[in-house]
Amino acid sequence: MVLLKIVITKKDNIKTIEGGFFRMNNFEFQAPTKLIFGADTISKVKDEIPKDKKILMTYGGGSIRKNGVYKQVMEALSEHTVLEFGGIEPNPKFETLMQAVEIVKKENIDFLLSVGGGSTLDGTKFIAAAAKYEGDPWEILLNGGAKIKDAIPLGDIITLPATGSEMNNGAVISKLETKEKLAFHSNFIYPKFSIIDPKTTFSLPEKQTVNGIVDTFVHTMEQYATYDVNTPLQDEWMLGLIKTLMTEAKKVLHNPNDYEARANVFWCATCGLNYWMSLGCVQDWSTHMIGHELTALYGIDHGESLAVVLTRVWKNRKNDKMNKLAKMAVEVFGANDFLPKNILADITIKKTKKFFESLGRRTKLSDYGIDKIEAAKLISERFKERNCTLGEKSNITPDEVYKILMDC
Repeated sequence: MVLLKIVITKKDNIKTIEGGFFRMNNFEFQAPTKLIFGADTISKVKDEIPKDKKILMTYGGGSIRKNGVYKQVMEALSEHTVLEFGGIEPNPKFETLMQAVEIVKKENIDFLLSVGGGSTLDGTKFIAAAAKYEGDPWEILLNGGAKIKDAIPLGDIITLPATGSEMNNGAVISKLETKEKLAFHSNFIYPKFSIIDPKTTFSLPEKQTVNGIVDTFVHTMEQYATYDVNTPLQDEWMLGLIKTLMTEAKKVLHNPNDYEARANVFWCATCGLNYWMSLGCVQDWSTHMIGHELTALYGIDHGESLAVVLTRVWKNRKNDKMNKLAKMAVEVFGANDFLPKNILADITIKKTKKFFESLGRRTKLSDYGIDKIEAAKLISERFKERNCTLGEKSNITPDEVYKILMDC
């Protein structure tokens, strides 16, 4: 028997094992959200919220009125007390959400129901936490949710496959005043239930559909494309999701009313960020962190920012991610596994970029009228001010962020 010694370095918390071997990280997992998935399931909301609860229903720009979802919800909750708060933006704004927090406190709301996409749900998670938070609610974002001690219970009817927020404990919020976009996590903000009716996605504009597909793809890659810690089952799950997503995406774009394809894409989005695929793995998230800054500073869609940044991060960190990218080239893109790993990694980078472009997503900052020199300076300086390094090895320094953006 060979004894392997795990060493955790204090600098970057990277686990290495003497002798060059790696093993799956320890993990704990709990998935408290009840998922109700399928056609014509919205009416089930009436059974998930006790009638004695005073509900604040949150939503975005009003699309739920046009596609019939609002009517279905209100009919289902006809015996409940329901107040409404609309106007939650894509990339939900702190300033808007604080208006809802005041309503929650004034009206003694004791249940929140998010109806719409992931931005509405992320915003509702923040409302839930902020309404119970003692102190400045922006601290929730500054400390990543670590000081949350309670939250208003919430559930959702999710109508856009993208963020995976319907089955996780995270949210991302923007602040207009400072042009910041930050994330937080807390077990207090897991939805009690999430209702997913894929038919609600039939009327989505193609741009939103594509952004959601890109978001799901990149969520999965942030968890997969790292260094290997001997997680073969998780790797196969993630690569299987990517293959399914790419196949079903083509079907959805060809026929937006293809229920089966819509259902498969939605399930990919939910599984892409409900954490179960990455248990025991190491994770990256640098593409998201850089993308958040592009959205905060320049207003481009989240999916657009990810399509620009992901493959540039991979090029910059190719040596760190070589084995995973090479495996993906073979199993997803059908490359010959006898090719050298560095060539296979390049194939994955090239094919991923082509996939985004096949969806109609542009992949250069100049395509969005953004000066890459300006963006590289501004964003690298932000990370420098925060004393922040990114990536699964914490080796993407602000200087590396500058190089990545200069390649965008």
